[in-house]
Formats: sequence, C-alpha cells, structure tokens
Amino acid sequence: MDKTTLRREIRAQRRALTVHEAHAAARRLLRLALRHRLLRYRRIGFYLPLGEEIDLTPLLNAALWLNKACYLPVIPKRGARRMWFSRIGGGDVWYQNRFGIFEHGSSERVRARQLDLLFVPLVAFDAQGNRLGMGGGFYDTSLAYLRTRRIFRKPKLIGVAYDFQRVESLPREVWDVPLDAVLTDRALYRFRKQTCVTG
Repeated sequence: MDKTTLRREIRAQRRALTVHEAHAAARRLLRLALRHRLLRYRRIGFYLPLGEEIDLTPLLNAALWLNKACYLPVIPKRGARRMWFSRIGGGDVWYQNRFGIFEHGSSERVRARQLDLLFVPLVAFDAQGNRLGMGGGFYDTSLAYLRTRRIFRKPKLIGVAYDFQRVESLPREVWDVPLDAVLTDRALYRFRKQTCVTG
C-alpha cells in the first residue's frame, strides 16, 4: 500500500472513533506512560493533537503538574523545516500557525537536541520503529542529526498513536529517523530490543 492510501485509511479509522472511545484511549495512554515512568525525564517535548490524533493533553498536564520543563514545537516560516521547541510557561501568548496548530510565544526556545525526551505524532508505525508522518518533513529535518549518532542519542524519541495504527512494515527512506519506542493506548513498544510491553 502506498503512503497516501495508508494515510487516508488510518486517518479514516481515527475519525470513526466516538468521543467516548477517544477519551478512554487517552486515559489508557496516560496510565501506561505513568506506569512505565516516561515522565522521569527533565526536559520533555510534547505536541498538541491535531484533528483526530490521539489526545496527548492529559499526559502533558501530568508533566506540568510534576514541574517538568515541557516544550511544544514551533513550525518555521515557509521554506524552512527545522523546528524550535518553545517552553510552556505562565503568561504565554498562544496563536495558531499556518496549519491551524496552536503554538505559544515563549521566549525560551531550544532545538530538539536539547530535549531529553520527545513525543512524536505519527500516522502509522511498524515493528522496526519506522514512522509514517503527515508528510511535512518537519520532524525528520529537526532530528536529522540522530541518523549519524550510534551511542549518545538525545532526545529519546517516543511515537504516540492508537494501537490500530501499527502496521506490518513501512518503506524506509534515507531521511527517516527511527523511533526508540511507541506509546499507544494498549502497549509500549520498544524497538532497540524489539520488545513490546503490554499494559
């Protein structure tokens, strides 16, 4: 199946969920994240869900409650792909970017390499840790330096998805950056050791 068709089919599955099913999945995802101590890191990158993506907001709120330094991506101006990550804090000015995603105007911005952990949105993932995104290339460009890292890899990359977004295999492009793990509403899949920790 080509990427365009796969994106269309999985997004349709996500849209078919009821509000109750989506909220229940977000609660399960939060419980799994806490059980596996994913908020033990100090500087954590999140994202705000767009459209039918699984809701990461409960996990973000838990991290803020634990006084973690939490960051959201800032999409660059047209023609650029490398993102900044802006720290959430009191008094921030929020606005919508050109994709309709909310961003905020914090003065504290960092690059991905300065984060300890980064939660990454995706459309599909496979057992090798390959990720299919929306096709904009923002995460792949922002994390391109990790392709040459073998030992010291920062941040840890954890994809976030509904469990039905897992597929048998995805084509891997030279610019793709594999994930360390994927957190779903049913399991935590770790890819360095090819294991799945159910919830």
